[in-house]
Amino acid sequence: MTTLTDFSATTLTGEDRDLSAYAGKVVLVVNTASQCGFTPQYEGLEKLYQEYGDEGFVVLGFPSNQFGGQEPGSDEEIGSFCQKNYGVSFPMFSKIDVNGPEAHPLYQWLKDEKGGMLGEKIRWNFTKFLVGKDGRVVKRYGSTTKPEKIASDVARELKR
Repeated sequence: MTTLTDFSATTLTGEDRDLSAYAGKVVLVVNTASQCGFTPQYEGLEKLYQEYGDEGFVVLGFPSNQFGGQEPGSDEEIGSFCQKNYGVSFPMFSKIDVNGPEAHPLYQWLKDEKGGMLGEKIRWNFTKFLVGKDGRVVKRYGSTTKPEKIASDVARELKR
């Protein structure tokens, strides 16, 4: 059975990171963009991370430029933007595709596990996937779901 820990990704700083580093944690995987109407959700994501991080929760941000070209920057520019504007301290990864033939294997798996309203396809930036401590996808949230609305689900998963 495939779980989150079977994947790896490259961080914004160019390091390969095995996602098994997050084994046993509750994880929120989010495809992000710096020039999107939902970009202010970075603030809420950081707040969730600060609130629950010590209890075993982590947010993993995956920038993507597939939706309206809203993430045109380099990895360095993305990291700088997130830190300067939203104080992002949770792990951020290198820009990836989330849809199509070049979709990152993690996103192929996430979509297979929890299809959305349009089937598998990620519809827009800031689609979120909550992964339980067992590395399995618990729930998928659309772009319009604000991070604060996910807090009760995070708390529930941390208690399991």
